[in-house]
Amino acid sequence: MRRTRTVLLCIAGLMGAALPAGTAAGLEPAVVAPGACVTSPGPAQGDALEVLTIAQQAQKEFGLNAVVLRVSSADGEVLTTALGESMTGVPAEASMQFRTGSVAIVYMGAVLLQLVEEGKASLDDPVSRWLPDVPHGSEITLRMLGSSTSGLHDYVTDPAFLAELEAKPFRAWTSAEVIGIATDKPLLYEPGTNWSYSHANFNLLGEALEKISGVPLDRLLKERVYGPLGLSGTTNQDTPQIPEPVLHAFTSERGTYEESTFWNPSWTTTPGAVLVQNICDLDRSARGIGTGELLSAKSFKTQLDPGTIGLGHPTDSCPDSVCLLTNTAAHHFGLGVIVVNDWILTNPSFSGYAAIQAYLPAEKLAISVTVTQGPKSPAGNSAQTIAERISAALAPGHELKMR
Repeated sequence: MRRTRTVLLCIAGLMGAALPAGTAAGLEPAVVAPGACVTSPGPAQGDALEVLTIAQQAQKEFGLNAVVLRVSSADGEVLTTALGESMTGVPAEASMQFRTGSVAIVYMGAVLLQLVEEGKASLDDPVSRWLPDVPHGSEITLRMLGSSTSGLHDYVTDPAFLAELEAKPFRAWTSAEVIGIATDKPLLYEPGTNWSYSHANFNLLGEALEKISGVPLDRLLKERVYGPLGLSGTTNQDTPQIPEPVLHAFTSERGTYEESTFWNPSWTTTPGAVLVQNICDLDRSARGIGTGELLSAKSFKTQLDPGTIGLGHPTDSCPDSVCLLTNTAAHHFGLGVIVVNDWILTNPSFSGYAAIQAYLPAEKLAISVTVTQGPKSPAGNSAQTIAERISAALAPGHELKMR
């Protein structure tokens, strides 16, 4: 079905541009409040001009409505820009809010490790210790949820779910409904012995974090992630609402090009972690997660390698369409993050939105991009492609190249 393109974590990949004010025309931006997310003053030069050119060319090549990005280095901002339109006649702006899906699972992985550091839980606790009614909870551990090695089916690939989602994109789903779709099926493999992405892992992980901490997940993420990293433009939105200003999305997933901005995101992950952000927060997030700022050195190492290397292979019970990623040292799934050629990243897609946050420790380089689709935009995550091209330009020899 067309809806399979909405999967939040793109593991399988694992018109003229409107210039931002002050970037190429040399105009200075309007006076704004300190800390506001705005386009860089222009004209762009050096690395900033190279990044801008890559973004402009990609917007035209892929027929994207909008490209919003921020690139930063050890010396600070390289470029923040917004190209194209949010809606017809409404220019895209750096301050606009958009859905960032799987960024939430990165945060949940970090919070789990924080709670483990504090002695409140162990990564090898069975899920049943915290969620006693979950099927197979005595076999699956918290580590397996965070690293997606539980063997649980991914409800996002379930034909009946996809048909309902395609027919009713505004429907509100409960966590119990989507988890039930996954747990009603036999495990794909013995927990911990293979790797396959499942949204159900992170629905369950969010519920477990609430039980472990005794704090609602929305508040838990604010206290332990948004606050420490200064993510002032990041909010949980379990409903279709997105705070203004909004970067609007459009998609052809249902066969007709239509607006999808306010399709209900309740199915995407656990309540309390359905994120909306702006590009500056995505950049700060990439840097904070990529440097291990929220964790001890030991926990950060675990986040990058929780034991997934060597896992991921098709079997009789888990076909290559599901167990599709062979985790290697160069390209593997960590505890909520993806590691690719030393880049630490995640790459969400959701119904016309696509994004990436990526950080390269060796160069202290962060690349964050979000895009929205035009009527003839290709399937897949074009934000990821743009980030790959920027990485090749700014970090030769350390290119971000997804498989």
